[in-house]
Amino acid sequence: MGKDVFHYAVKAALQKDGWTVTHDPYGLAIGGVEMYIDLGAKQLIGAEREGRKIAVEIKSFIGTSPISEFHTAHGQFIDYQYALEEEEPERILYLAVPEKTYTTFFSLKFIQTAIKRSQLRLLVYNPDEEIIVLWH
Repeated sequence: MGKDVFHYAVKAALQKDGWTVTHDPYGLAIGGVEMYIDLGAKQLIGAEREGRKIAVEIKSFIGTSPISEFHTAHGQFIDYQYALEEEEPERILYLAVPEKTYTTFFSLKFIQTAIKRSQLRLLVYNPDEEIIVLWH
């Protein structure tokens, strides 16, 4: 299984944002199917309190067809969300997308509608600066 071209940039961005990467990748096995989300992470909330847990599926959107890549990412997000709801419902799933893609392709009306209807949570990152620019 290959890592996305921006895998290490997103991992570094999460760490800069105060997250501890706990899984690389985050494996799930449910109903006879194995799947792997790119990263699992947690963030402690206070010294003695349980932290927030997330899973992050990273996409680069550097191919020739953004809509084809969106179809794949959208489908993966839905499948991973269903699996997490069964296995670890407290872990929140995010789809990581580059800032440039977010400000161009993800601003299109149809894509915005799909995001809203499917309740996709986005982590927008800058791959050059290795920072998270927006949680959406």
